[in-house]
Amino acid sequence: MLLSVIIPCFNEEGTIQAIVDLVRMVQLDKEIIIVDDCSRDRTFAIANQIAANDPAVRVLRHPRNRGKGEAIRTGLAVAKGEIVIIQDADLEYDPNDYYALVRPIVERKVDVVFGSRFMGSHTGMYFWNAIGNKFLTFLSNFLYNAWISDMETCYKVMRTDILRSLGLRSNDFRIEPEVTAKVLRLGYRIYEVPISYVGRTYEEGKKIRKRDGFKAILTLFTYRTWKGRKPTIQPITDEAAAAALESARQYAARDLNVFSP
Repeated sequence: MLLSVIIPCFNEEGTIQAIVDLVRMVQLDKEIIIVDDCSRDRTFAIANQIAANDPAVRVLRHPRNRGKGEAIRTGLAVAKGEIVIIQDADLEYDPNDYYALVRPIVERKVDVVFGSRFMGSHTGMYFWNAIGNKFLTFLSNFLYNAWISDMETCYKVMRTDILRSLGLRSNDFRIEPEVTAKVLRLGYRIYEVPISYVGRTYEEGKKIRKRDGFKAILTLFTYRTWKGRKPTIQPITDEAAAAALESARQYAARDLNVFSP
């Protein structure tokens, strides 16, 4: 089982090396796809240095700034893994949570897993960001008859074929409500696991703004009547599942409080 980790980034020269190092430490078979959204700093140069020494890392670059959604679509187009996860480059999310996120899919319990910042033990979210997220999550649940706790989470993990089947169109942060809305419209049940989170301030480089919240509301209403088709998904082989679960058990044995094997 191959995990595709897509890392969209824009002006993240201070964190790109650190986040890739953390992803590398995850003991799962994976590829790392860095998509630089025409950064104005050294993000692209640093990413290329990383890729030059690691064949599991690929670097793509937009000729102009197009937004997080477009960067995710660019990475998704070349992803080779059976499962895909989006990883922000700003160190707000901890790749150590991959094991818990991937496990329900590998065990064939569900096809879509969200990492919830409100279920974890370390929720470093600022007050107004939390209020905005709670409202958008409530609206998602109301419009799509769901019961999730964190619609805006970066950690949306699913079979790659499912994400491709959504026909994503958003170029910016509207990608988050679009993915959530379309997954629910296709009838998938979203399974949530707790994750850790340490939020950045705007001074530290956080990019999402209040206007993105209003765009998210419009997006949720826009896709309320969207109609798609569930893809035919090849099951994960027993061998691949066993290997992934063994990595997860070894990690859990380190007593890092991820989950019980």
